Order: sequence, then structure tokens, then C-alpha cells
Amino acid sequence: MRILALETSTEHCSVALHLAGEVRSHAELAGQRHSEILLGMIERLLAEAGCAKHELDGIAFGAGPGSFTGVRIAASVAQGLALGLDIPVMPVCTLEALAQAAGQARVACALDARLDEVYYAAYERRGERWHAIVEPRLSAIGELPMLPGRGWAGVGSGFAMLDNALARHLGLEATRPGQFPEAGAVAALGARLLTEGGGLDAASAQPLYLREKVAMTTAERHARGYK
Repeated sequence: MRILALETSTEHCSVALHLAGEVRSHAELAGQRHSEILLGMIERLLAEAGCAKHELDGIAFGAGPGSFTGVRIAASVAQGLALGLDIPVMPVCTLEALAQAAGQARVACALDARLDEVYYAAYERRGERWHAIVEPRLSAIGELPMLPGRGWAGVGSGFAMLDNALARHLGLEATRPGQFPEAGAVAALGARLLTEGGGLDAASAQPLYLREKVAMTTAERHARGYK
């Protein structure tokens, strides 16, 4: 099975190839340059692996939540390639990709959503699959539910916000705020989706935004203590 994976939901840009159980990947701190470098990264990765585009069985992408523009870039490139190759697309939640790469059985995943909010989900690994204990959501830190039991690790940029406020709220000591969603994890999750019949046609593969607006009203700003 040959799965190409794209992940551009944060300032990092990464691509990966799941090839016969082995994952090869490239990553770069892109800032705002995802659209400039993504196609070149794909070409280099496929050339190094000796894999032609027409040999791909599917394309997975980090579907969000994350940067609105970044998520759209990965979705658009995945859809365009898949349409031309007539292969399925597998949208993968970026928060689940964080859990996949964490190396822990219980993972609280959070990305900085700005406006003092986080994109957040909590996952528990059962066998080979992740089960959402807290479904992906956009939330203020203080409104997130407590986690059941012990042994939770926190990963993602949401744990770097507001002087570690999220870790204090959840009562977590083990956090990795520098971890970001990676295409290698997206590839592994996408391969499992395809094996289980979860591939979609290109037009049906849509991003997961969660946020419907990018600014607060004056009343909302005052309610949060802003002037």
C-alpha cells in the first residue's frame, strides 16, 4: 500500500509516504510559505522513494482543526492530486495525528486557536485504534472538562499558552508544547482508514474547521477582560 500524506495545519509543513509499512517523511518550518514549498516537497519525497504518482493508492491530509489557510492548502492539493489520479482521499483530524505521534496511551491534544482558545481533544488508545474521550472542539481553556483517571500526557501548542494555563486546568505534569501535527502520523492513520474502507472521493473530502469566525465582538472582548 502506498499512501501519500500532507500536513500543513500549523506553521510546519510536512509530507510523508507510507510504503509497505515503512514511513518516509520530510518536514520544514514553513511559516506562511506552505503553498510555495508543498508541491516541491512532494516531488522530492516521491523521487527519493522511487514511487511514481500513478502508483499511489490514496492520499491522506491533515484536515484540521488548525490554520484556516493551512488546512485549505493541504485539502486542495490532496483533492487535486486524487482527482487526477482517480484515487481516494483520507481526511485525518490533526488532533488525532498529535495523539498518534505522542507515544502514549492517553493523550490530551491541544493547538493554539488564538483568541485565548484551543482546538482540543483527548484520546485513549485501545488496541490499534484511538477512541475520543473528549471529542474535537474549540473552547476556552477554563471551559474544558476534566479528564477521567490518570496517566494523561498533554501535547501541542495549546500547552504553551497563557503561562501553561491548560496544564494547570487539567492537572497535567507531563506536557510537550513543542509537538506539532506530522505527516508521518497522518500517513499511518490514513493507511488504516483506507484499509477499513474509509477512503472518500476527492470532492467529498472536506476540512474540519471548528471555528466559524476569526474575531471577537466588542461584547465578547469585554467579557474576557480585553479593552
